Amino acid sequence: MSASAIFILDLKGKVLICRNYMGNMDMNEIDHFMPILMKREEEAEMTPMVTHGSSHFLWIKHSNLYLVAMTKKNANAALVYSFLYKIIQVFKEYFKELEEESIRDNFVTVYELMDEVMDFGFPQTTDSKILQEYITQQGHKLEIGAPRPPATVTNAVSWRSEGIKYRKNEVFMDVIESVNLLVNANGNVLRSEIVGTIKLNVVLSGMPELRLGLNDKVLFEITGREKSKTVELEDVKFHQCVRLSRFENDRTISFIPPDGESELMSYRLNTTVKPLIWIESVIEKFSHSRVEIKVKARGQFKSRSTANNVSIMVPVPSDADSPKFKTSTGSAKWVPEKNAVQWNIKSFPGGKEYMMRAHFGLPSVDSGELEAKIPITVNFEIPYFTVSGIQVRYLKIIEKSGYHALPWVRYITQSGDYQLRTN
Repeated sequence: MSASAIFILDLKGKVLICRNYMGNMDMNEIDHFMPILMKREEEAEMTPMVTHGSSHFLWIKHSNLYLVAMTKKNANAALVYSFLYKIIQVFKEYFKELEEESIRDNFVTVYELMDEVMDFGFPQTTDSKILQEYITQQGHKLEIGAPRPPATVTNAVSWRSEGIKYRKNEVFMDVIESVNLLVNANGNVLRSEIVGTIKLNVVLSGMPELRLGLNDKVLFEITGREKSKTVELEDVKFHQCVRLSRFENDRTISFIPPDGESELMSYRLNTTVKPLIWIESVIEKFSHSRVEIKVKARGQFKSRSTANNVSIMVPVPSDADSPKFKTSTGSAKWVPEKNAVQWNIKSFPGGKEYMMRAHFGLPSVDSGELEAKIPITVNFEIPYFTVSGIQVRYLKIIEKSGYHALPWVRYITQSGDYQLRTN
């Protein structure tokens, strides 16, 4: 059981467009949503779901809109929220930006889409590529007749249309790993995890079947190859195209891919990660006169790899002024709106160590307010490298016409929520 009705409201709570899917609720109930939300906001008790009598409103805010699902039964809340985020994605594919103006300018298209993506409260086709085949933004002339939904909608393979042709057949695969890290002021790692995604860009003709082989620990244990370097994947989530029964049986990832770009799978590794970029900082505050900051950054990954576009944000007091900087590489600048020094290093090779010094003046009168200790945050990207050691062992492409296709694989490690606390 999902939603009885979906509403799109403006910031004042006025209904821009709505669709009643089940007809089991009074549509005027939505008038109670905004007053309850405002009251909650005043009391600092914001919740993702609000209730009025037997009506439940599950809502999300996007730019200057509220998307609200209304239900009175015990709905699957995770499904409803997943659906609301998905229709935002669909609207963005159609209108580039989703805001009040784009709803007003494309009223008919929005209503048609709302009609297609859900039926009697249950999500249906939410793949924008398939929807774009039969819900177009141009008005259809009467003599053409109404467009027929493509067979894809009712096919077993609802995410890929038939008859796709390309002159050159290729598959581009990106293995992207984000490192989440929290280090305390004493240099101890409090939390570390790797969140990985495998993204595809498929340029293949026909209905190809793809088989992906990874150095998955469970698979290697089944086949008795435990000595090889393996990775134990947790929380694996797949795109709907992957045959889950096959994966559960013999850990084979086989699928008919969607055309174009898609996210094939995501995974998580709860493992102790050695910090890739280590930061040591000394922040000395001389009251009523100045703040001196010394930051040392060290690349703790192999020297053959290079981190690109490294950005280190070092917090400074909110009343600091007249900055002076000295760096051994890269450039430093003051970002007053974030109360931080931003140190940018275009290219940071592994094993190297760099220094940055900053000097700020402080007002002679102390405000007396205690400031929160904000951690140092680091952003970076390391190409051709994965922290977990995950490897694509093979990517087989099988198509009945027997064409030859090229698979391309690229590895990227980047910073996720990467924070180091300061003394």
